[in-house]
Amino acid sequence: MNLYIIIQARMTSTRLRAKVMLPLCGKTILEVMLSRLEEFKENIIVATTDDGSQMPIVELCKRLHVKYFQGDTDDVLARYYHSASKFGADEKSIIVRCTSDCPLIDAQIVKKTIEFYKNSDARYVCACQQSGFPRGMDTEVFSFAHLKEAYENAITEHHKEHVTPYIKENVKCASYKNSHDHSRYRLTLDEEDDYKAITELYEKLNCETDFSYEKLIETLEQNLYIYEMNKHVEQKKQ
Repeated sequence: MNLYIIIQARMTSTRLRAKVMLPLCGKTILEVMLSRLEEFKENIIVATTDDGSQMPIVELCKRLHVKYFQGDTDDVLARYYHSASKFGADEKSIIVRCTSDCPLIDAQIVKKTIEFYKNSDARYVCACQQSGFPRGMDTEVFSFAHLKEAYENAITEHHKEHVTPYIKENVKCASYKNSHDHSRYRLTLDEEDDYKAITELYEKLNCETDFSYEKLIETLEQNLYIYEMNKHVEQKKQ
């Protein structure tokens, strides 16, 4: 399938510096995320920066034989466009946007979101907190044609930094909805408390990376103190 899963990753995150290279279960955060998406390995491009800080990410991609692209640090929209272009995306290509602060992302949710997109008349589809998933499962699907349109026409910093706002403002959008509301759970990596909670959760999962979404939720519900560890982080951001 003409599919490109582009994961943006940088070393210069401000609240938790170099978070994608933090250790987790004997690997790095980014390596664990890539393990979670192993079945899509041939489709993945890690879109990193070209500001001189990115070499640990580049070296990891080389070691794992994962495609990568080095682009503008602040214009992430351009980074996505050039990442896809470099590896042969065309008007019919499907682009999936993921971010590297999601080490608990679920490959089956990604797959189902892509299928939902293919069978929908919407031209932008997401699985996200607003559609009932925990923060940290975020998956956005759209076409390369619309990515190109955004790249050629977006002018605001907001559009360029966050990749998809221009697309969402100009096409029909839809959500792939979770069958249950798990949106209260925060599983993204943004601050030190997130890192502590994610590390604790992986320990409860025996540091495996092939667990199902159902197993993840079951583990969370059996260890609600992990959720409580991070609850104040979510409240602080609201």
